[in-house]
Amino acid sequence: MPQKKKQAEFIKWFGPLLDALRELGYSGKPREVSEKIAEMKGLKERTLDATLKSGTNRFHNQVAWARQYLVWEGLLDSSIRGTWRLTEKGKKTSLTEEEAREIFLKWVEINRQIREEKAGKQQVAKEESTEAPDEITFSAEDDLLSVLKSVSPEGFEYICMELLREHGFVSLSVTPKGADGGIDGFGVLEINPFVTMKIAFQSKRYKGSVSRAQIGDFRSAIMGKAEKGIMITTGTYTRAAQQEASRDGATPIELIDGEKLIQMFEKVELGLKPKVVYEVDLNYFDKFR
Repeated sequence: MPQKKKQAEFIKWFGPLLDALRELGYSGKPREVSEKIAEMKGLKERTLDATLKSGTNRFHNQVAWARQYLVWEGLLDSSIRGTWRLTEKGKKTSLTEEEAREIFLKWVEINRQIREEKAGKQQVAKEESTEAPDEITFSAEDDLLSVLKSVSPEGFEYICMELLREHGFVSLSVTPKGADGGIDGFGVLEINPFVTMKIAFQSKRYKGSVSRAQIGDFRSAIMGKAEKGIMITTGTYTRAAQQEASRDGATPIELIDGEKLIQMFEKVELGLKPKVVYEVDLNYFDKFR
């Protein structure tokens, strides 16, 4: 008997995503929206910490898939990069899972037709159209993370040092191997002409998630050596790690995950060449079908 094909799990987040944005005042940053959904649904840490083979956070990835379909449906506005915002239609819309599935199937069919046109009318199997990959991909971001994961551990440390320099840090240095005690480098951040802060950074060229214990080890290493720590990874952080980083009464640790790392590279255009790319607004053309 043929194995039953896996259905798109992210459909279940269509309605909660709209609800979360309403709770946030109609707009929010991607991670902020995911956090609100997790809070409203009471999701367990096991669900929130799960990752895909690429190291991407599974839950946030599924929410990103849901967002894309809601943009196509005209419920979310995609005009502001880095911010998810409800349209006037989206503000008034609530979705059941069945309604969400209808939206999903509608746009799967539209995209299937587009793919067929691009492929010269080649047939795309109907049963394949009701599935979704595990992971939504955005080529520029994927390319950058892939490159960062391919450099040597030492090379990644120097890249992180240059990135911090581009963001205003001075007196940066990488610690010698074997003598770092878990610290990859130090730097100074000038908050204003009168106040500076010494920081220590650690870079982890990871595919998976950084644990709570690793945050604790890094904090122990910087005690008495820096006022603050910054951990930079190409992967993600577990919920427990995030909580440990901001624990009251302890030396604060700033966390930079793969997603935020990409944003930091893009902001200063480090190792990136900008180019104009136009994306077809499928929602605009939908009303003419």
